[in-house]
Amino acid sequence: MKAIVQDRYGSPGVLELREVERPPVGDREVLVRVHAAAVNARDWHLMRGDPYLARPALGLRGPKVRIRGTDFAGRVEAVGRDVTRLRPGDEVFGEAEGAFAEYVCAPADAVGPMPANLTFEQAAAVPLAGNTALMGLRDLGRVRPGQRVLVNGASGGVGTFAVQIAKAFGAEVTGVCGTRNAELVRSLGADHVVDYSREDFTRAGRRYDLVFDLVGNRSLTDCRRALAPGGTLVLSGGGVSEGGSLVGPMALLVRGMALSPFVRHRLLVLTATPDRRNLAALRELIESGRLAPAVDRTYPLHEVPEAIRYLEVEHARAKVVITL
Repeated sequence: MKAIVQDRYGSPGVLELREVERPPVGDREVLVRVHAAAVNARDWHLMRGDPYLARPALGLRGPKVRIRGTDFAGRVEAVGRDVTRLRPGDEVFGEAEGAFAEYVCAPADAVGPMPANLTFEQAAAVPLAGNTALMGLRDLGRVRPGQRVLVNGASGGVGTFAVQIAKAFGAEVTGVCGTRNAELVRSLGADHVVDYSREDFTRAGRRYDLVFDLVGNRSLTDCRRALAPGGTLVLSGGGVSEGGSLVGPMALLVRGMALSPFVRHRLLVLTATPDRRNLAALRELIESGRLAPAVDRTYPLHEVPEAIRYLEVEHARAKVVITL
């Protein structure tokens, strides 16, 4: 099968389209013929081996997992002997290492039936970003109707889902983004949009019950300034600017965990894990019309390096999708 393979860390040039063996199917796994996959910030972090502090787990000299990609949508080709919930021919979406390939082998518990009203390209955009937004708002943030929620990074992959999910839960939503993305964020249902090039949400005097920070470019002091008394700050990822390439976004997350016991605000660090129950919740929101993936642009499989370069350098809005 064809796949995007990486032997060493570096720029998008280290990614190569090659013929590799089709992965074997474990007892609790499914083999999926990939029709579409999505690009995430995770892909370029893994491509570059960034932050360096994570390399003992990722691979010291090169990545342990050599095929890039995580999100996918496609048709089940085969199932392991312990899998009874899915069968060959089912249209599914989910998360697994190695999604930039014609076939991907995934744990059955990280795969679910596709929303009936989506194309494969749209469905591939959902799993990682949608799950991150859902867990950050519902599970950690405990968002409730009438709350004031701010999403910092509202036009990004996770942010576009977060705005819609917060609205679906009945919150009053403010999205922070750049000028060119303001209309996109409004179209997703945001009640208010803050253009970060013109206004600093941490100094505008407005207070929020929940701040969902997807960028990591502001200090904890700044973010807490925007919280109402007893408010919640959920931290998820961020750019390499916070802490540099040695520790990357982990610096802000570690400081958040360390400070949390000593302040009146709830400071929480999100670790999103794949779960078919969350895929089912996302599917319900999508099929009911309350959630829709926003796709910026698509690329064919052989242009994955260019797709990742676009995400990394051009700061893509919404999701970038790979078609097979």
